[in-house]
Amino acid sequence: MSSAYDQFNEMTRALLANIQRAAFPPLNELSVEQARRAYSSSVGAMEGGRMHVPRVEDFLIPGPGGLMRARLWAPVLRSPHDADLLPVMVWMHGGGFVVGGLDTCEALCRSVVLQSGAAIVAVEYRLAPEHKFPACLDDCFAAVQWLANHGHTLGLNGSRMAVGGDSAGGSLAASSALMARDAGIPLALQALFYPSVQSSLQTESYKQFAQGALLTAELMRWFEINARVKDEPIDWRREPLKGDHVGVAPAWIGLAQCDALYDEGQLYAQKLRDAGVPTEVRVWPGVLHDFINMNRFIPEAAQAHTALAQALQRAFAA
Repeated sequence: MSSAYDQFNEMTRALLANIQRAAFPPLNELSVEQARRAYSSSVGAMEGGRMHVPRVEDFLIPGPGGLMRARLWAPVLRSPHDADLLPVMVWMHGGGFVVGGLDTCEALCRSVVLQSGAAIVAVEYRLAPEHKFPACLDDCFAAVQWLANHGHTLGLNGSRMAVGGDSAGGSLAASSALMARDAGIPLALQALFYPSVQSSLQTESYKQFAQGALLTAELMRWFEINARVKDEPIDWRREPLKGDHVGVAPAWIGLAQCDALYDEGQLYAQKLRDAGVPTEVRVWPGVLHDFINMNRFIPEAAQAHTALAQALQRAFAA
């Protein structure tokens, strides 16, 4: 079997070589605040240019921990006519439940909005370790519920809604989809980039790619230690792979081939299919975790944005 490094494509190898030469300390060797600043700076350096979107609006959503910030991107200016309400995806950013925010998903959300014709609302959910799991999920699902009931006040159609997220955000989106099913909130799609859907099984992709890339075993362990209350049983919503998926929203799953979470994504897709859930999987060969935020260096990032936009178009047209 070839080494993990041999499976990266040329652009990914070049990026990793540049990062290695820069000798940036890994996030797990920093304080939480330092890690947040470092991750935000890293995404800012790698995301490339941000496309102009006609409507960008920050607003507040009531959540279980108080008012929380959210950001709306829409491909058109607000219309006063209910007939023009836009379909909307609630986006849940990645970052191991510890880092990331509205700014670290900005480029992706702008790109997908312009290509899909749908609006996106991203949630600034509470982060660990200040707020342990499931505070982040409670916030995300509160946003789903609020938009279902009050989205029309922003020109959004709460009955034509999807959820989406990447990595830890993919876990939050998957669990939110299960909770929406149980709450009777219809969703057109759950769109998940390399979701973290379990934390106890060491898959083959974990063994192969959890060293030498950006998402390492040490970083994943650091995220989990910060995210959970010590010695408490794992909440099933942190491991949606173990849930009952009958009747949950259709899924679109985007995966990076050279990613410790690759197998988790495939396992989740199979679990959904076994439950009769329509599920589409797209795999980008030779790229690594978080590649969707690396437009400046990884061409597949733009391809992934387009694929997600097309999946949203199909889901909202159904």
